Amino acid sequence: MTINKFQGRTREEAIDKAKKEMGEAVVIMNVKEVKPKGLFRALKSTTYEVTAALEEKEQAVNPLPALHAPLKMHDSINFAANEKIEIPVPEPVATPVHPETSHDLEEKIESLSNLLEKKLKPEKEAEHHEEAKPEKEAAQPKDMKHQQSETFRCIRMIYETLLDNEVNERYVNQILDDVEKNLRGSASMDIILSNVYQKMVLKFGQPQKIELVPGQPKVVFFIGPTGVGKTTTIAKVASKFKVDYGKKVAFLTADTYRIAAAEQLRTYANILDTPLTVIYSPEEMNAAIERVKDYDLVLVDTAGFSYKNEEQRKDMKHLIESLDEKYEKDVYLVLSATTKYRDLIEIVDNYHEISDYKIIFTKLDETSGYGSLLNIRMYSGADVSYVTTGQNVPDDIEVFQSQKIVKQLLGGR
Repeated sequence: MTINKFQGRTREEAIDKAKKEMGEAVVIMNVKEVKPKGLFRALKSTTYEVTAALEEKEQAVNPLPALHAPLKMHDSINFAANEKIEIPVPEPVATPVHPETSHDLEEKIESLSNLLEKKLKPEKEAEHHEEAKPEKEAAQPKDMKHQQSETFRCIRMIYETLLDNEVNERYVNQILDDVEKNLRGSASMDIILSNVYQKMVLKFGQPQKIELVPGQPKVVFFIGPTGVGKTTTIAKVASKFKVDYGKKVAFLTADTYRIAAAEQLRTYANILDTPLTVIYSPEEMNAAIERVKDYDLVLVDTAGFSYKNEEQRKDMKHLIESLDEKYEKDVYLVLSATTKYRDLIEIVDNYHEISDYKIIFTKLDETSGYGSLLNIRMYSGADVSYVTTGQNVPDDIEVFQSQKIVKQLLGGR
């Protein structure tokens, strides 16, 4: 992991410097307002300092062997902070978000620490009862062995919390191994927890949102299995861009397998006063897009099908590849957060044969286990871009915020 600091006259200028030097994949960890000091401070302007990090590229791994892997615990703990740990602050995004202040993030880590402390308390009391020492000896400073024991218990509790929240054991081990490389000797619970938090935020990376192209429509395909909420998600995206951003949006649907799907999208099109075209073959798609060439965004609904259906998979691949090269496209794989992890693995593998994609997770309101979001991100390498949390259009969709999910994975609320 590479960490650098950049300064600018404005927040945006400092972030822009970070992106230019470190690339678009950079993660903004912290933004600090630097007020002028000294006798002539009234004559000086406030500047901004950005702490930016870049995660090392990692090969996608096959998680199937982890299903039978034994529980791994750390035999020895060698921890030391190579640098001051800064809790990450989310980069500003197009949709309205309220960035966390440094105080908010400190409270977040403190609340997670308190939660772990409560879980560790019974073990500490039991140990104290079993290993009671004379008063004089007990008053002496804790030795290194005891400090390492405390560190080990904290690591184990984080380990078990992540497993309870359905993070795959393989990835829990990988995260803790990465954290261990940055620490030496004993470390406090706050330091360990903030390092785990930071590492998990970096693993998620930055969400890749829909970015429009000046002078031509951006074509966005939504793919995925049946029943994940593709059509409703498309309506939410359309409403955001048209109502909130004042953009011209058009619908295409290639889902001719289900009449109800086309009618549902037509209902949304009528409400939003947005054109809808039904296409029955890939050859019709470019002509349909040409008719709305002065629009900003064309959203393409596709047929949901079982990932085991090879013929429909080939048809979908042909549809996406038939788009005229003059149009810029995005492909979003829509997944339900309620789907079993084994099935998600099969889905992302099979849809990867169709096209490269970014991910939208739906139905976060129907589950309390968010481990699959991290599992699939680390397994597939695909960016998690949006999440939906209900059926309300357009309210129940937002740009993915890794800080929020990581907090919940670590036991917070």
